[in-house]
Amino acid sequence: MFGQQTPYEKYAAKLKDAKLDETALGKMWLEAGQHALQDSISITLPFKETGYFAAETPRALGYRIDAKRGQRLVVNLALKAAEQPAVFMDVFEAGPNTPNHVATTDSSAQRLIYEFTEDQEHILRVQPELLRSAQYTLTVTAEPTLAFPVAGKSSRNIASIWGDPRDAGARRHEGIDIFAKRGTPALASAAGTVRRVDTTPRGGKVVWLTDADRRQSLYYAHLDSQLVQEGQRVQPGDTLGLIGNTGNARTTSPHLHFGIYRYGQGATNPYPYVHQAANKAPAVTIDAELIGNWVRISPKAANIRLMPSTNSAVYQSLPRHTPLKVTGGTSSWYRVALPDGQEAYVASSVVEPASKAIKYEKLSLDMDLLDDATPKAAAKQSLPAGSSVAILGKYSAFELVRSANGELGWINQRLSLSLK
Repeated sequence: MFGQQTPYEKYAAKLKDAKLDETALGKMWLEAGQHALQDSISITLPFKETGYFAAETPRALGYRIDAKRGQRLVVNLALKAAEQPAVFMDVFEAGPNTPNHVATTDSSAQRLIYEFTEDQEHILRVQPELLRSAQYTLTVTAEPTLAFPVAGKSSRNIASIWGDPRDAGARRHEGIDIFAKRGTPALASAAGTVRRVDTTPRGGKVVWLTDADRRQSLYYAHLDSQLVQEGQRVQPGDTLGLIGNTGNARTTSPHLHFGIYRYGQGATNPYPYVHQAANKAPAVTIDAELIGNWVRISPKAANIRLMPSTNSAVYQSLPRHTPLKVTGGTSSWYRVALPDGQEAYVASSVVEPASKAIKYEKLSLDMDLLDDATPKAAAKQSLPAGSSVAILGKYSAFELVRSANGELGWINQRLSLSLK
């Protein structure tokens, strides 16, 4: 059983064997891993984020990805640390119940590759080992699993897509049409065996290629000529035939009809299998020095969002001076933790460093400097009546303050305060 465990599960088992799961930090580490699966942040690929893992605050990253069958997930993790930590990267299928684990990588590896087999949301979880600090840069991309089937062309040359009506709406297009000059080579998109070379009324001159690794067949139709034989083994990029307009395409310009048929399941959309996105992950332009520090809302009000985009749903609208803890950043967006622990994104243009005081206040009562903005939070230190504090931000019934000795924490603003 131990040998079947993932690196993450083996590490968690070691924590329990050493009774570390009974310590505060151990509990926080285990809870962070579960929290990342339940409250993962949705991202659009390609995606790049920079952030910081703090040794004293166990943390796991959770990213929800709208996966498409035929794509390959590629995750690269770069770390900067005095001592390189082990980092666990795992992929789960997101479902209505418990997420289903589908991929992992060795804790010493900083790259994960996984082919999506279904159109389904997936969750990527990234979590370092306990008591290790590191700056991270995570890059997540999706790439096609198959080579493009027409020489010198790309998905920009697809003119008819999956599901387009055919025969006055009597049927739907079960493939994609890639237009090219007559005689352009039609290429093997995967290593496999030529299963059938034939001529049919609808497809004209066709070639069927078995992609055994993915349990599917690739269909090439309307060829001007076929250049392979049944039973022939081919590699990606080998020429199967030449583009034409045979079969029911004789009234159209030369093109390749390319289809994919999964064993026992029928036709599937080929587009994700061959589409190579032209855009790269946007550069991270946020102020990296603010990672791990507090910022606050600078205008009268500002929106924080579930995704780093103005097209994303608004999670909350926050008033001026609401403090947010920066946990990372992507493009021009900060990934932030609200005082209640929830994470979201905020545009860098609507926040400012929470380093300068909004105002100074003198305490009229003895008060505790709390480590969280909750009534049950632990006291970091006691502040005597008459001491001065710098107010850095406000959240609900609490104020983020800096004491005279430079300690940051929270006080309950409902208690009596008098201006200095």
